[in-house]
Amino acid sequence: MHTLSSISSPLTQTLAQTAGAKAPTPGDIVFWAVLIVIAIVGLIFLFMILQVLKLYVQALLSDAKVALLDLIMMRFRKVPPELIVINRISAKMAGRDIATNMLEAHFLAGGNVTRVVRSMIAADKAQIDLTWDRATAIDLAGRDIQEAVKTSVDPKVIDCPSVQSGRMTIDAVAKDGIQLKARARVTVRTNIARLVGGATEETIIARVGEGIISTIGSALDHKSVLENPDRISKTVLAKGLDSGTAFEILSIDIADIDVGENIGANLQTAQAEADTKRFQAQAEQRRALAIALAAEHDADAAKNRALVVLAESEVPKAIAEALRSGKLGIMDYYRMQNLQADTGMRSAIGGNPQDKH
Repeated sequence: MHTLSSISSPLTQTLAQTAGAKAPTPGDIVFWAVLIVIAIVGLIFLFMILQVLKLYVQALLSDAKVALLDLIMMRFRKVPPELIVINRISAKMAGRDIATNMLEAHFLAGGNVTRVVRSMIAADKAQIDLTWDRATAIDLAGRDIQEAVKTSVDPKVIDCPSVQSGRMTIDAVAKDGIQLKARARVTVRTNIARLVGGATEETIIARVGEGIISTIGSALDHKSVLENPDRISKTVLAKGLDSGTAFEILSIDIADIDVGENIGANLQTAQAEADTKRFQAQAEQRRALAIALAAEHDADAAKNRALVVLAESEVPKAIAEALRSGKLGIMDYYRMQNLQADTGMRSAIGGNPQDKH
């Protein structure tokens, strides 16, 4: 009995204390709710710190320090911190200190941060003046800034005419009428200062093609062009065709030049055929006009003959009237008949067809 009483005594005391405890107040509930929210936010913040801590240490050890808060805020701005930190470290190691806010701004504007940073590093190594503003402007304009820097260091060759045009040669005709087919190769170097707003490769190709045609067309004969193809290169290069473009023309080389058709002779032949047809048409026109005039004259002659026959039909009437009125005697009439018969006989002997009528 003593043992049971000793066990039940603490249990009874605990139940008594529980029954006597106070119910939680609204202040206690708010306190615990705020505490839980703070704990959750703290855990999220700690998780984000752990995510960017490696990047923070990497930037710090690379002497390209990035604030820990900035790394966390990049997550909220949907900017990849790895991209910003790696490119900032690359630029810093190459001697270019680019602020993280500038890198973020270019990324949010739709630019390619990696390409811009690499192009600036390459330009710096090649001692080319390329500022951040100019590089980002070129990139946002849709130009490949990295390729532009590469071409500025290592010039490239452009075929004229281009392969995309579908033409193999540039055709021109010298003053002697002989056609020449030329193909050129243009060596260009990117002019970074004129890359924004400068004309593209298509403009270079068009201007060089125009210069080749003009040079061949001004030659007195095709032989002089074949003897000195470099004449085309020098003439075209002297015109300053790279003005207003994003490139600087270093050289223009005539890769191939061939003789084509005799355009002058073909044009003369075509002109002669055209003249022949024109003269034939004019002759046919004159012949038709002559036939029409002849038909008109025949009609006039028939009309006149009809008038003569009509007039002759009045003669017997006049003679009969003269006989009745006594103005013409019977002997006079016989002499007139004899005269007409004599005239008809002479006409028949003389063979005059007009007198037969």
